[in-house]
Amino acid sequence: VCLTCCSRDVMVKINHICHKSSVKFFAGDVFGYHGYMFADLGEHEFVEEKTKVPKASPGVEDGPDTKKARVDPSETTMVKKRLVFCPLKEALAVDWSGEKAAAALKRTAPDYFLLQ
Repeated sequence: VCLTCCSRDVMVKINHICHKSSVKFFAGDVFGYHGYMFADLGEHEFVEEKTKVPKASPGVEDGPDTKKARVDPSETTMVKKRLVFCPLKEALAVDWSGEKAAAALKRTAPDYFLLQ
């Protein structure tokens, strides 16, 4: 479900229904130079492709005679990952006065508070 130009109450209500039903939810809007996007993908599993990193042999010292393992960029491994997204109501209910929020506050764009 994708929403735009909706009130906060409508977005929270529709997201709640989508989250209960395991339906992916996206919401966003733009106000001149400012905008936002929110995604609730519920429990989302995906596969990430990683380049293989050679492991150093134990007991081998660095030196001019030591051969270094070469990394073949075409050699990759697939890593399965899982993310759990929070509902919109939970994301909007963050308590910014706590100690834990102080670190997150530094990483949060000022636009977040402008859109609130």
